[in-house]
Amino acid sequence: MTDHPPGSSSRRNLMTAALCFGLVVSMIGAAYAAVPLYRLFCAATGYGGTPQRAAEAPGRTDEHQMSVEFDANIGAGLPWTFAPAQRRVTVKLGEEAIAYYRAVNHSTRSITGTAVFNVTPDLAGRYFNKIQCFCFVEQTLQPGQGVDLPVVFYVDPKIIADKDLAQLKTITLSYTFYPASKDSLSSGPADPSADRVN
Repeated sequence: MTDHPPGSSSRRNLMTAALCFGLVVSMIGAAYAAVPLYRLFCAATGYGGTPQRAAEAPGRTDEHQMSVEFDANIGAGLPWTFAPAQRRVTVKLGEEAIAYYRAVNHSTRSITGTAVFNVTPDLAGRYFNKIQCFCFVEQTLQPGQGVDLPVVFYVDPKIIADKDLAQLKTITLSYTFYPASKDSLSSGPADPSADRVN
């Protein structure tokens, strides 16, 4: 039987505990970092139908045309109506275009909403570029307020060289508005009859 110097067992236990603690902290940190890293990855690659951001349109257009359809949804608990002002536009590839959505707060309190978005088919995300969008910032609507929300975009002409999208004629841009936080829904008096979304 091997004799251990006094205190070596407790030192080993302390090192093991510190290592386990460090591993748990690292795993928690990795879990929190995963969501922002995933969002960055999607934004950079268009993965999952995530549109790209651009400062401006390329300045040249292609005679090929693409139909862009618009979709709007409301997350649970948000007493707004939200709809595209137009259902569809046809644009030349590379051409800067603008579309509008309309949002109305039907409650008796100020509410802040945030919009998430994607395009379908997913593979088209890398070619759909937003120059300006209401979705880049949270939107606060006062009681009964309605606003027109613009999105300025273009479809990259490089899409025609993508063999997986060679037959694509239509891209759908979809938004869903959610309450920005629970606080935005719980502040101030509410009229329950006004919370119905049409």
